[in-house]
Amino acid sequence: MRRFGPRPCTLVVCRGCCCGDAAKNPGTDHAGQLARLREAADASGGRLAVRTTDCLGPCGQANVVVVQPSAEGRRAGGRATWVGWVLDRDGTDDLLAWTRAGGPGVAAPPETLELHMIPPPSDARRRQGR
Repeated sequence: MRRFGPRPCTLVVCRGCCCGDAAKNPGTDHAGQLARLREAADASGGRLAVRTTDCLGPCGQANVVVVQPSAEGRRAGGRATWVGWVLDRDGTDDLLAWTRAGGPGVAAPPETLELHMIPPPSDARRRQGR
């Protein structure tokens, strides 16, 4: 039987139709951003994971990253947090600082990162009556 360790805080990085697209967001080093996130995960000792996915939906708010809580964060009531407009070094720094501190349910996000938080697409559709 394979045993799994505790679930780490996970960054789900959108790299679908708009996120990661140099034509939509010129001047953003999309590949460099992803490499930096992966380097941080490699250096975290298993406390951070990074994965990519196709389009998450809120294309007008690209680049979108979903911060999923660790097992500890989930036990403390943390839920997945959607972050939009992660286009520059400062936004990436804020994401990494929050995950190093423990992420959702464990640590409060930097105030500047709170300004980038967006509702999940299903919540937005529900509010609009769709």
